[in-house]
Amino acid sequence: MKNQNKKCNKGVKALVVILLIIGVLCGGFGIYVNDYYRAQTEAIAVFSSSSLVEEKEIDDGVIAFLPPDPVAGFIFYPGGKVEYTAYKPLMIACAQKGILCVLVEMPFNLAVLDVNRADGITDYFPQIKKWAIGGHSLGGSMAASYVEAHTDGFDALVLLGSYSTADLSSTNIDALSIYGSKDGIMNREKYAEYKPNLPQNMVEFVIDGGNHSGFGVYGLQDGDGKATITNEEQVNITAEKIAEVIYQ
Repeated sequence: MKNQNKKCNKGVKALVVILLIIGVLCGGFGIYVNDYYRAQTEAIAVFSSSSLVEEKEIDDGVIAFLPPDPVAGFIFYPGGKVEYTAYKPLMIACAQKGILCVLVEMPFNLAVLDVNRADGITDYFPQIKKWAIGGHSLGGSMAASYVEAHTDGFDALVLLGSYSTADLSSTNIDALSIYGSKDGIMNREKYAEYKPNLPQNMVEFVIDGGNHSGFGVYGLQDGDGKATITNEEQVNITAEKIAEVIYQ
């Protein structure tokens, strides 16, 4: 009887320890995912105030930015731990150049948790025949991984302060890689290591004075360099380069 009680007590203790570990892990994850960069709504409103682009939510967490006569489409994955609406100004700037843009929300603001977020989005716009996909930082890497499995569905890949761990070197996709000269977040060694994964005709552009945070409107990211150009300037330069690659 005593042996049974001892076994029972050991089992209860083990269960308690397991539950405590699960609780700590869940609590830690909750703290991690809730510590993210919020979109600066007032600053974004300034970008949006004079725009003729129609903003439309086509699904839960999927926002389309519709120009009057779109000639191409662009699906965008947000950076890690950044609220997706922080990229509205960039989407508007691209849409003003005739590109239909689709901005997607990621679970817990982490694109790695839903690499296939782009599934079915092009079906909403059957009139668009040319599509690009891309993203910022972690979002760019996950967009590249998505392209690796869907090369027939996209004509271009756009990486902002990012790199591709997926090998796309033998594909015919047009690739654009942009980063700021003041970027303090992107790992330059990893960038150089994975650069051969992109097609040989890839276009690389360094924004003089730009940083990592300037592709969105969410403030200065911890560890990033201080930009010497305005947020608006970086967004507009980026949109111009994206349009050049999509239209080529």
